[in-house]
Amino acid sequence: MKLRVGLGFDVHELEPGRPFFLGGMELPGAPKGAVGHSDADVLIHAICDALLGAANLRDIGFHFANTDSRWKGMDSKFFLKEVTRLLHEKGWRIENVDCTLCLEKPKVNPHIPAMKSVLAPLMDISEDDLSIKATTNEKLGYVGREEGVNAMAVCLIVRMP
Repeated sequence: MKLRVGLGFDVHELEPGRPFFLGGMELPGAPKGAVGHSDADVLIHAICDALLGAANLRDIGFHFANTDSRWKGMDSKFFLKEVTRLLHEKGWRIENVDCTLCLEKPKVNPHIPAMKSVLAPLMDISEDDLSIKATTNEKLGYVGREEGVNAMAVCLIVRMP
């Protein structure tokens, strides 16, 4: 059985007055939203990079360049579904994904069950095979100053028979 591990990381600037898309949903009442070419969903972007890296399929910017007008304002759930399709096309199946979000506000923990219910089906995995955790940066750096948000993801994929 062939297994591979992938690691993904993404970061986006936060700006007042923007909607905040995270984990495939808009977080209600967020004081700031992420800035990006698409919907700037940092969690989905990190997951995509982990999956693409594990399958040796480059990165999200290679497949969905931020210079391509087709992806302007795009819902990042589209990217995750497409990455899953690419993996299946190459003979890979996702075993599990583990993610960590790093931001000061808003509190993410109440939204994690909803995020899992949105993201797991896009990857053809069970919610039990998707872990999402959140932490702060203890008021240090760009995250601590609430200037940005980042996410890390690691995944395990297996070659399909």
